[in-house]
Amino acid sequence: MPSEKPILTPGVVAGGFHELKHGRFEITVLSDGYITLTSDILMPDGTPDETRSLLGRLGGDADSAPLQTNIPLIRHGSDLILVDTGAGANFQPSDGRLAENLSSLGVDPASVTKVVFTHVHPDHSGGTTKDDGSLRFPNAHYYVNEAEWSFWTDPDYEAKMPRPLHAFARGAQRDLFAVKDRLTMVKPGDEIMSGMNVVGTRGHTPGHISLELAGDGNLMIAGDVIPNNIVSFENPKWHFGFDTEPEIAVANRAALLDKAANEKLRVLGYHWTYPGVGYVERNGTAYRFQRG
Repeated sequence: MPSEKPILTPGVVAGGFHELKHGRFEITVLSDGYITLTSDILMPDGTPDETRSLLGRLGGDADSAPLQTNIPLIRHGSDLILVDTGAGANFQPSDGRLAENLSSLGVDPASVTKVVFTHVHPDHSGGTTKDDGSLRFPNAHYYVNEAEWSFWTDPDYEAKMPRPLHAFARGAQRDLFAVKDRLTMVKPGDEIMSGMNVVGTRGHTPGHISLELAGDGNLMIAGDVIPNNIVSFENPKWHFGFDTEPEIAVANRAALLDKAANEKLRVLGYHWTYPGVGYVERNGTAYRFQRG
C-alpha cells in the first residue's frame, strides 16, 4: 500500500493502535491482519494499464494485492462493542489476528458486551467461534440485519445461490447459528444504542449495514460498502467481485461517497489503509481519501 505496510502480526503494543474519541464513543481500531485479493475481484472493470498501476499502488504484484482489515473496538459507558469479529481461522492465513491483538491491549474477550455484524462474509464473522466451536466472546449480545440472516440461513441456499456463494453460506450459517440464542435482528433506522444508528448499505450482501455514530460531525463505520480507499474512491462506478447485488452495490457506494463528501462525515473502512479513518473529498467526478 502507498504509505503503510499491512499489519501482519499481533505483536503491536497498545500505544501502536489508532485511537480516537467521537462524541461519547471511544474507539480503538484493531487489525485482524490482511487479506489478499486478485485483480478480477478488486477491479474487474479496470483496463490492463489501470489494473497494473493500481495493484502497484496497493503494494501488490502482477495479479493481486493485500488489503488490511480494520476492526473498531468501541467503548460507550459500560459497553464494549466490536463491529465484526474478523476471520478467525476461517478465511486466509494472513487474517485472524483480532484475538491476539485484543490480548496485546489487555482486553479479555469475555468483557465484550456487544458484537454488531456489518455482514457475515467469512472475513467479518469467521472469528465468532474458536476452533472447538465455543464462542470467542462468550458474554456478548449479537446484532445482524434481519435481511442478512434471511439470505444466508435459507435452507435451500444450494439451489438458490450460485455455486461460489455456497462456502460463504455454510460459514455464515456456522457463525449465525452459533449465536442465535443471543442474537437481535435489526433493520435500517434502528438504534443499537443511543447514538449508534443502523444504516442500510445493501449490495455487497443483501443485508449489509453500516453504523452511524453521533458526535461532533457524525462518524460512519462503513464495513465493505466502499471496499478500498484507493480503487473505490478513484473509480466509484466500478464493480467489486464479491458484491452479491452488483448494481445495487455500485449505487449505494456512490451514494455513501456523495453523502460523506457533502456532510464532511468521518468514515471508517474495513479494508482501507490502516487505520482506515478519514474523510471523503471530491476530486472531479471521483473522490480522494484524506486521512484524519
